[in-house]
Amino acid sequence: MNNLFKAAFIIAGKDLYSEWKTKQVVTTMLIFSGLVIVTFSFAFDPSNNAVRAIIPGLIWVITIFSAILGLNRSFLSETKNDNLYGMIVSPTDPSSIYLGKVIANFVFVLIVQLISIPVLFLLFDFRFLGNLPMFLVVILLGTFGFISVGTFLAGLTANSKSSEMLLPILLFPIVSPLIIAAVQATRILLVDFEQLASAISWMQLMGAYNLVFFVLCLILFEYVLEV
Repeated sequence: MNNLFKAAFIIAGKDLYSEWKTKQVVTTMLIFSGLVIVTFSFAFDPSNNAVRAIIPGLIWVITIFSAILGLNRSFLSETKNDNLYGMIVSPTDPSSIYLGKVIANFVFVLIVQLISIPVLFLLFDFRFLGNLPMFLVVILLGTFGFISVGTFLAGLTANSKSSEMLLPILLFPIVSPLIIAAVQATRILLVDFEQLASAISWMQLMGAYNLVFFVLCLILFEYVLEV
């Protein structure tokens, strides 16, 4: 178990260091997030209270599509110089490759969220009056579940010539329950505080989804690498 986590952190550290040097993935994700926020801030009147109801959806639009940009590149860099093949034939547990990629992708998306969500609130003049700890838990649960499944499918489609098109087609139907739960829980915590019990139910659903799919992806990733 220690070797599993040690190898996973080494792989994640490699990806994070590579991104620190190139700044390609996070920069692309931030540019997309900025375009979405600016476009919607000019399309709608931020002073209109009804417009604020779209903010929960915007948070997850930014998260989903910026994450897709990062996931598409997650294994692309590994396939160029047959680095992925080197990982496969190495004595490293295949599960550590998956875990390392999940950690790196999760960090990338968190960085984007850390910058884009405050900017979204600022441009829409939105005052956060909800439960901040619960809001952060919803963000973390939704992001982790999306990245867990997305990283698995990114590995599955890595050797496909049309991987950038194939990944969203496979990913969106699978993560739809998670995204619905995340948007509903975020909406309640930001706009409709009286239904806090419903938000907790949605969070429980997200937690169960994450547990089931993360374990499945961790077990099955070994067979994905053989495809």
